Amino acid sequence: MTASATSESAFKQFIEKRVLLGQPLTTELVAILLVYFIQGVLGLARLAVSFFLKDDIGLTPAEVSALMGIAVLPWTVKPLFGFLSDGLPIFKYRRRPYLVLSGLLGAIAWLALATVVNTAWAAITAIVLTSLSVAVSDVIVDSLVVERARQESQSDAGTLQSLAWGASAFGGLITAYLGGLLLEQTSTQFVFAVTAAFPLVVSGVAWLIAEEPITERPNFQAIWQQVQQLKAAVSQKAIWMPALFLFLWQATPTADSAFFFFTTNELGFEPEFLGRVRLVTSLAALVGIWIFQRFLKSVSFRKIFAWSTVLSALLGMTALLLVTHTNRQLGIDDRWFSLGDSLVLTVMGQIAFMPVLVLSARLCPPGVEATLFALLMSIVNLAGLLSHELGALLTHWLNVTDTQFDNLWLLVVITNLTTLLPLPLLRLLPHSTAQQETAPSPKDETSAALKGLQETTVTVGSADLKEPELNQL
Repeated sequence: MTASATSESAFKQFIEKRVLLGQPLTTELVAILLVYFIQGVLGLARLAVSFFLKDDIGLTPAEVSALMGIAVLPWTVKPLFGFLSDGLPIFKYRRRPYLVLSGLLGAIAWLALATVVNTAWAAITAIVLTSLSVAVSDVIVDSLVVERARQESQSDAGTLQSLAWGASAFGGLITAYLGGLLLEQTSTQFVFAVTAAFPLVVSGVAWLIAEEPITERPNFQAIWQQVQQLKAAVSQKAIWMPALFLFLWQATPTADSAFFFFTTNELGFEPEFLGRVRLVTSLAALVGIWIFQRFLKSVSFRKIFAWSTVLSALLGMTALLLVTHTNRQLGIDDRWFSLGDSLVLTVMGQIAFMPVLVLSARLCPPGVEATLFALLMSIVNLAGLLSHELGALLTHWLNVTDTQFDNLWLLVVITNLTTLLPLPLLRLLPHSTAQQETAPSPKDETSAALKGLQETTVTVGSADLKEPELNQL
């Protein structure tokens, strides 16, 4: 064996052991992780979408909030995409064609935003299509991970899911600041044009997926049986009651869009600084996850939901100092206050949201784990849609516009206080964190939770659902 071949083998072993957590390095694994990585990278356009809707299209805060709620729609019907992929192969393949089409759809939608979109309705259509593109590719690549995870040994359980989440988180981190910096130097259309290239990578790597053609006819009976299993699972009191609480907990109104207009129009925050805030909050989210996993994962759901909700509501009121400019009287610069406030709120928000994901993973019985978890995440995303629409109504009712922020303080107070409304329904949650015999293993549960976290943060240019970030859009 030559020295070159030896070094290549040593490098491959290092990658497999240190980076891939023991998984063999294959072209298919690289392709799967690239799809997740692209989902994170698409956050590059998040700020550009916000400024495009505000400045180029000329929408009001209420209109932007309403639109961003609509953008979440494809994520509320994710199980449907799974059923379509399983039951309706394209050219005898269930995965590759759907990945190719989702990538092409995303590229076309982003190019449209970069060139021809100049009205509100056209913008809504294009943004929903970008969201649909990611949602479909996410369902397909999730199914690939689930299929391969079944072949893992018990000691390696959850490794693929952890790699998937890590790839997406890494993609989001490297573009968090870059999106704002690029927007500062160029234009929203240029950022959209650059973003359009990334979905094409998804279409390209689809051909690296190892998939045998389907020779038999679609088994609609098997799909119907899965639907029946899902229906039976959801009808159980132990599942629908916690799901109802999660929906109500996530559906309270948000002031994100109004606050974005305030920070840019009133405080004069530039895209570069907002990108800096995104980077800080992305890192803070990881800190929140670590704190939960290290210190809080054994605390009962009722306790952690109660305390995290109350503390988040109280800390959310600190935005009043910025809205009323009291921070200036205290000698604290707007930018430094925003950075510190966003950091603390994101850590708390992530600690509050992690139990949602862990509980969702724990509720899933064997046989329908992937589908039921996708359904629970869809319920959470549907609540996020309602959150934006209620926020839009409140913003309009209080007459908060792109230049009028006299009632923003009241909007902040109402949106923070309403987060306390679901607390009397804590009894809908399991009293303890004790797992049933059929519950997933702790490692599986954590990996599913991390995957759920990734899912709620890749709705393209739209908001991170309920994440207390300064620039939510």
